[in-house]
Amino acid sequence: MSILFAAICGLIQGLAEFLPISSSGHLALFHNIFGAMDPESVVSFDVLLHMGTLLAVFVVFYKDIFPLIPAFFTMLGKLFRGKFKMTEYNANERMVIAVVLGCIPLVIGAVLSDYVTAVSSYTWAIGIFLVINAVVLFVSDSLAKGGVNADNVKPKNAIIVGLCQLVAVLPGISRSGSTITGGLTQRFDREFAVKYSFILSIPAILGAFVLDIGDMKAIPQTDVLPYIVGTVVAFVSGICAMKLLVYISRKANFRAFSYYCAVVGVLAIIFGVCGIKIPVNF
Repeated sequence: MSILFAAICGLIQGLAEFLPISSSGHLALFHNIFGAMDPESVVSFDVLLHMGTLLAVFVVFYKDIFPLIPAFFTMLGKLFRGKFKMTEYNANERMVIAVVLGCIPLVIGAVLSDYVTAVSSYTWAIGIFLVINAVVLFVSDSLAKGGVNADNVKPKNAIIVGLCQLVAVLPGISRSGSTITGGLTQRFDREFAVKYSFILSIPAILGAFVLDIGDMKAIPQTDVLPYIVGTVVAFVSGICAMKLLVYISRKANFRAFSYYCAVVGVLAIIFGVCGIKIPVNF
């Protein structure tokens, strides 16, 4: 693997993981159209790229994430004391509950992982899902603004957003786009919808890591530097993508991402149906 190839993959992963355009879909398209990696190396490399984006979440949202650690234990203490009403929990404890409930649907995603991997090999299928993602983003901008945040989020809100995240296991359906849109349907304010989406990505990425770690292969000595470069690029671009999306959520809408996904999706369908490949020697 060349350093250029690794850097491109890292850039795709970092930007598309947090911008609402689907990292899994874009990486699959990149491999399908421009030449896939050795199948035995794909899992190991993708795991490292995901670790890069996971670290990016901690860097950008550390002020929101670290208070959740003690809040988890105080939340458990209240549960053991028989306090089951959400009004008895503070904002951080409610956020912990929302993250836990939002991750429950991912158990189903783990069962479907082999089928999802199979779908990733069909360029036209990824294109269809990207077009669907474009429609979802377009609709999200028309949803009424709400006032739900960590102070008043309810369990049903978190479960519905979690179900939206489950749909995003399909390559071409953006995890961030689905969860943010799901939050907006629950009348989350836009800033909280984005923040919750990113924090919810932590257990999602960790879960993917646990599922894939058993399939990881030893990294060839010649690929150590490219793997490091790819991971660092994913980390840096992930930070930039999150900051950009936070800014956009405050100042603008997601319409541009909708148009982008529609164009890439249609092209992917054409490439897939016509069997077009552009082998590139990286």
